[in-house]
Amino acid sequence: MNIKILGCSGGIGTDLRTTSMLVDNNILIDAGTGVGDLSMDELLAIDHIFVTHSHLDHIAYIPLLLDTVMGFRESPVTLYAIAETIAILRAHIFNWVVWPDFTQIPNQANALLRYQELSLGQTINIDGRKIRSLPAHHVVPAVAYHLEGDELSLVFTGDTTACDALWDEVNKIANLKYLIIETAFSNHEIELAKLSKHLCPSMLAEELSKLNVKSGQQSVEVFITHLKPGEDQIIMQEIAEAGIKWPIQALRQQQMFTL
Repeated sequence: MNIKILGCSGGIGTDLRTTSMLVDNNILIDAGTGVGDLSMDELLAIDHIFVTHSHLDHIAYIPLLLDTVMGFRESPVTLYAIAETIAILRAHIFNWVVWPDFTQIPNQANALLRYQELSLGQTINIDGRKIRSLPAHHVVPAVAYHLEGDELSLVFTGDTTACDALWDEVNKIANLKYLIIETAFSNHEIELAKLSKHLCPSMLAEELSKLNVKSGQQSVEVFITHLKPGEDQIIMQEIAEAGIKWPIQALRQQQMFTL
């Protein structure tokens, strides 16, 4: 399983792109503005989209992707999300007001979009690639994802604040190698981080103290995503000064992981 980071910023500007990951060539984990860098052939290859939550920086290019490939596909794109997220997308995005309802286009029998509801903890197996939903805690219903390859695992938290239930599940993953976790704000904006249910470096340090890799497991590499544009350097400096025991670096657009 190969994972390419299409976007990992908390905003846009110059070369910044918002959250999206491409798994092999046909699965997206979220679909922020990073999807806009894909070619037509690459867009046509996408059969599955897993959504962490309904915020625009994570779903912005789903409507545009569907509109672009309409008429060129013979099978629907499947969107996986928890029931609450699907309900939000139906009510507020694919509602004929903001964007057409692609579950009805070109007709209901041959729709371009199909929803598949996920329950928390459910694993979807797509040609041997396992993707499992994990708990997350955000201002809207949200999940994290555990991607399990043949040898290694990666966890992507999506947007979350403190969430003990997440660590309960993460600590059970015997082959965890990569953890991608958000830190959206610097420490001087801790109240905003708490209000919006994101993390800042001091909160990140507290969360990572709950990461308990069992004896005999390999070291976990931690990557920081969703940094606020213009504050990325101070956020990473504060993280470096927080005394976190895990190796930590900022996630980069176009970065690759192999599981």
